[in-house]
Amino acid sequence: MNNTVSKTSRNSLWVITQGQRTRYSLALVAMGLASVFAIAAPLVGMYALDVVVYRDFSLGTNVLVSLTRELSGSDSFAWYLWLSAAAGVVLTLLAGVFSFLKSRWAAIASEALAQRLRDELFGHLHRLPAAFFDAADSGDLVQRCTSDVETIRVFLQAHVVEIGRAVLLLFAMLPILFWRDYRLAWLSICLMPLLGVGAFVFFRRIKTLFEITDASEGVLTAVLKENLTGIRVVRAFARHDFERDRFGERNRAFRDNYYRLNKVMAIYWCASDFIATCQIGIVLIAGGVFLVEGSLTVGELFVFISQVSMVIWPIRHLGRVLTDSGKAIVALGRVDHILKSPEESVEPTPATGRGRGAITVTNLDFSYPNGQGILRNMSLSVAPGETVALVGPPGCGKTTFIRVLLRFYPYQRGQIKIDDLEINEIDREWIRAQIGVVLQDPFLYAQTIDSNLRVGRPAAPHEDLLQAAQDASLHESISKYADGYDTMVGERGVTLSGGQRQRVALARALLKDPPILVLDDSLSAVDTDTEHRILTALEQRRGRRTTLIVAHRLTTVRNADRILVMDNGRIVQQGSHQQLAEEQGPYRRLCEIQGALDESIRNDLEGLNRG
Repeated sequence: MNNTVSKTSRNSLWVITQGQRTRYSLALVAMGLASVFAIAAPLVGMYALDVVVYRDFSLGTNVLVSLTRELSGSDSFAWYLWLSAAAGVVLTLLAGVFSFLKSRWAAIASEALAQRLRDELFGHLHRLPAAFFDAADSGDLVQRCTSDVETIRVFLQAHVVEIGRAVLLLFAMLPILFWRDYRLAWLSICLMPLLGVGAFVFFRRIKTLFEITDASEGVLTAVLKENLTGIRVVRAFARHDFERDRFGERNRAFRDNYYRLNKVMAIYWCASDFIATCQIGIVLIAGGVFLVEGSLTVGELFVFISQVSMVIWPIRHLGRVLTDSGKAIVALGRVDHILKSPEESVEPTPATGRGRGAITVTNLDFSYPNGQGILRNMSLSVAPGETVALVGPPGCGKTTFIRVLLRFYPYQRGQIKIDDLEINEIDREWIRAQIGVVLQDPFLYAQTIDSNLRVGRPAAPHEDLLQAAQDASLHESISKYADGYDTMVGERGVTLSGGQRQRVALARALLKDPPILVLDDSLSAVDTDTEHRILTALEQRRGRRTTLIVAHRLTTVRNADRILVMDNGRIVQQGSHQQLAEEQGPYRRLCEIQGALDESIRNDLEGLNRG
C-alpha cells in the first residue's frame, strides 16, 4: 500500500507565509510610510539650513514660510528654524510610529508562523512510519524542530520587511537626489552596485558554510543527547574519557566550521564598512567642491549626506539579510525534508467499536528494508480469549511479528486479520486501540506514576487503577513511596528499577483493558516470586482477553493454552507445554537446558546452606 505525502512543500517563503500575508502586507505598508517620513525629515532640514545660512526666505518651503509670517508677524529666521525643527520632530516621530507598527505586525506574523510550523512538524512526526525513525537521528530531529524553526522565525520577523525597506529607500531617494544635482547624485550611488555584488557573492559563500555548520551542530546535539540519555551506561563502563574525547572531537568540528563562517562574515563586514564609508566620503568631498563652486547649497549637501547615509547602511545590511536568508533557506530545506516524508497511509473506512480479539495470520512474509528480521510463510490462528506464547532463539522473528501486528511496518505477502478484518484495510488507530503492549524495555514519561498508568485510559476510575497495579504486583512497591502514585519517575522512568518499570508498563496495559494483550518479554527484569504473583493474577483474568506472550523463561509460558516455537521466521512447533516437552524438538531442548540450569542453581544453594 502506498504512503502519501501529507503536506505541501515548505521550501518557499510564499508557501510558508500562508495565513499571515495580510499582516506582512500591513507591515510593508507601514514600512513604506515610515520610509517616506524618514526621507522627508532631511528635506525639511535642507530648506531650514538654506534659509538661515543664505538669509533668504525664497529658499524655504511655502508652508513653513507662511506659517512663520502668520505666527511672528514678520520674516523671523528664528521662528522659521523652530518651526522646521518641530516639523522634523513630527516627521521623525511619525516614522518611528510606523516603524513600530511594522515591527509589531512582522513579529506577530512570524511568531504565529513559527508556532504553526512547530505544530505541523510535531504532528507530522507522529504520523511518520517506524522506518523513518529507524534511519533518523533523534538529536538532529530535535534541532530541526527547534533551532531551524527559530532561524526561520528570526528571518521572517527581522529581514523579510528589511529587504523591501532597503529597496524602497533607494528608489525613493534617487529622484530627490537627481532633482537637486544629477552630478552629485551619480557620485552618491557609484559604489552601491559594488555593495550589492559583494552581498550576493557573500550570500553564495555563506549559504554553503551555514549548511556545513548546521550539520555539524546537529551531530554535536545528537552526541550530547545520546550521552545525557545513557549517562549511567557511560559511568558503568567507565567511558567518561572516551565519550569526552568523542564530544570534544564533534565540538572542535563545530567550532572550526563556525570559525570559518565568522571569518567570512568578518571579511564582508569590514569590506562593506569600508565601501560605505568611502561612498559617504565621496559625497562629502565632491559636495564640498560643488559648494565652493556655488553650484550646491549647504542644505542640498546636508540632504545628500543624510539620504545617502540613510540608504547606504541598509544596502550594506543586505549582506546580513542575505546571510540570514541563506540560513533560512537551509533551515527551510531541513524542515521541508521532514514535512515531505511520506506519512503512514490512512484507510478510508476506519473500524469502530471494541474488537473480540481474534487474530488470524495466513502465509505471512515480511522483511525489514535492510533485509533483516524475516518472517517466512507464517500462519496461525488465535481465538478470542486464548493465551498463546511465542518462544524461540533471539532473532527468530518473535518481536518482529508483534511490530507487524501493530502495523509499524507493512508486510510483503500474506494476511493478518483481527476479527476477520484485514489490518491493511482498517485504521491503524483502531488496531492499536485494540492492543495493549508491554515491552521488555518500556518507555515511561517524566511524570507521576499515576500519569504514566493513565496513558491508555486517562479517565479510568481510581479503583480500576489500583486493581491494575495490584495485578501487576506494583501496588506494594508504590505504597512505600512518600508521594505514592504522585511520585515523579524521572526521564524514561530512571528513578525506578528495571522490574518496577516493567510492572508500571504492565499495569498501564491492564488499565487500558484492551481485547488483545501483548507481553513482549515483559517480565524479564522481575524476580521469580514477583513473576509468579503476576502470572497468577493474569491467570485469574484468563478468557477476558486474547493474550500473546513472548518470553524466554519457561515459567512464563508453560501455562499458556498454546505455545508456538519459532525459528528463522517460521513456526516449527506448536502445542501445550506438556505436549511439546514430550516430543523431540527445539522446545524440549529448551526445557532440558533450563531444567539443567535450575538443577545447578538448586545444588549450589544446597551446598551454600550446608556450608
